[in-house]
Amino acid sequence: MTEARARAIAFYLPQFHPIPENDEWWGAGFTEWTNAARARPLFRGHVQPHLPADLGFYDLRMPDARQAQSDLAVAHGVEAFCYWHYWFGAGSRILERPFAEVLAAGSPAVKFCLGWANQTWTGIWHGAPNRVLREQTYPGPEDDRAHFESILPALRDDRYLRVDGRPVFYVFRPEELPDARAFVDRWQQMAKDAGLGGMYLVAEVSDLLGQGMRYTRTAEDGFDAGVYVRLPAQRDRAAMLRMKVRRKLGGPEVYPYATDRALWDVVREHAVLQPSVYPNWDNTPRSGSRGTVLTGSTPERFAANVEHAVETLVDRPADERLLWIKSWNEWAEGNYLEPDLEHGRDWLTALSTRLRP
Repeated sequence: MTEARARAIAFYLPQFHPIPENDEWWGAGFTEWTNAARARPLFRGHVQPHLPADLGFYDLRMPDARQAQSDLAVAHGVEAFCYWHYWFGAGSRILERPFAEVLAAGSPAVKFCLGWANQTWTGIWHGAPNRVLREQTYPGPEDDRAHFESILPALRDDRYLRVDGRPVFYVFRPEELPDARAFVDRWQQMAKDAGLGGMYLVAEVSDLLGQGMRYTRTAEDGFDAGVYVRLPAQRDRAAMLRMKVRRKLGGPEVYPYATDRALWDVVREHAVLQPSVYPNWDNTPRSGSRGTVLTGSTPERFAANVEHAVETLVDRPADERLLWIKSWNEWAEGNYLEPDLEHGRDWLTALSTRLRP
């Protein structure tokens, strides 16, 4: 089989099944579908709701749903899902069931890695910004050990995504860690002690609207790579003026979807950084008029951005040509690869055609 131009990894949200916590916080039966399905347009030309096609309103407790996702992903060049993984400290977890069942069952076949969603849960995306639902804590080295040991069975699974033989572990909001360098050193040592040969630790480098990176110590703190996360938002003078007017009227921030190659200049200039790409972005299903919307996204424009991102990886070792996709199934943020009623499988096709040599 011909080697793909990049190793596509899609972030995977497990919040598509009811849990007692969400029942308590948002009402009985709440899942991510609740927000996605009830979304409505907030301005002229605003496309909402976005609704699923082939896979329907699935429940991730069902093995058939997970298998169908895997089949689609593998058929369109997605090498791995990066499952969002929640560890709030002292053993506090949430939404772990889908991945636990994937691990226990030995199926589906699509590879996976874990992304630590290192952040306090608040109600900000659901209309309650000051409500703390689950606080992210950092009890210390012993908690790091408990965290590591809780995922060790996954790290040893043959399906786990590896770079140079080391399991990949993604850290959201590394700037929130009390001592990122100590965290990296501890995890690398624990992985070596466990016979894994170390970890391939990846830090999220967030710069959502191109106003400066929130975390700038990827190499200094010992991470193997950082993922540059930036919305493809066109923020020229005209777009900014329109946005300011809209905000004064009480609407969401709105920017045109950009396909400017320069969005990835930072990745080209820093070998430690890897690119991410968005099919689209619209988190108004969660946050209403406080949200941010990209307009004019199409599979063709997404394909152009995939091409630009892949170009940044061509001179890197094949194992490290990681392309991170936001996301596989973030329906309430408007960024997903799964088939929808508007475009069918075109998002997936746009990706797969740009991954081929």
